[in-house]
Amino acid sequence: MIKRKKRCDRNHIIYQIKVGAQVYIGMTHVQRGRPNASLQRRWKKHVQRALTENRDWKLCKAIRRHGPERFEVVILQIVRGKENAHNVERELIRKFNPSLNSDKR
Repeated sequence: MIKRKKRCDRNHIIYQIKVGAQVYIGMTHVQRGRPNASLQRRWKKHVQRALTENRDWKLCKAIRRHGPERFEVVILQIVRGKENAHNVERELIRKFNPSLNSDKR
């Protein structure tokens, strides 16, 4: 059996989650060429983790405190390639110092 080469050219979304003045910046990949649906899937995963898992992450705490309906979730950029997307995400995290990101690489 021939091993399939890992894809590295897939599109990724750099997104922002905001409640009041608190901000989170994250990244996810685009599924089936549908960035908005991919972002909604990722947001639902954040909410599920916050409400069902006992995570001590800043974003999870904020979702539990404010309720998921109070958050605004928007696409900041669509970037081609996983490595490029990670670089852009890190650059934006350094630039804006978002208060809800637990990992400030």
